[in-house]
Amino acid sequence: MLIRISESSETPIYRQIADGIRREIAQGRVGSGDRLPPARDLADALGVNMHTVLHGYQDLQEEGLIHLRRGRGAVVADGAAPAAQLQSAVAEFTAAARHAGLSGNEAAQLIRKAMS
Repeated sequence: MLIRISESSETPIYRQIADGIRREIAQGRVGSGDRLPPARDLADALGVNMHTVLHGYQDLQEEGLIHLRRGRGAVVADGAAPAAQLQSAVAEFTAAARHAGLSGNEAAQLIRKAMS
């Protein structure tokens, strides 16, 4: 699993970690039932605080992409790939919208128009 973070990015590190894992799931490199690295190991590998990794894992759990279980760690949820693909696309869209200087309402209008 390849996760890259950028200290100079405006995106918080925990979100960069979650985005990286989401991409790995969406692209099929990590699948249902696969265990993610322990938070401590991933934190050491990335040179960040363990709680930063846990924050990213918590976000993924709230999205239904992983399960966190004491003693078992983080495991990719069944059916996570389609949701991860969509969430990854949304993350890319919102980043592009921000870069283009669009407000949340303007970006939402684009989505509404595309969905109609």
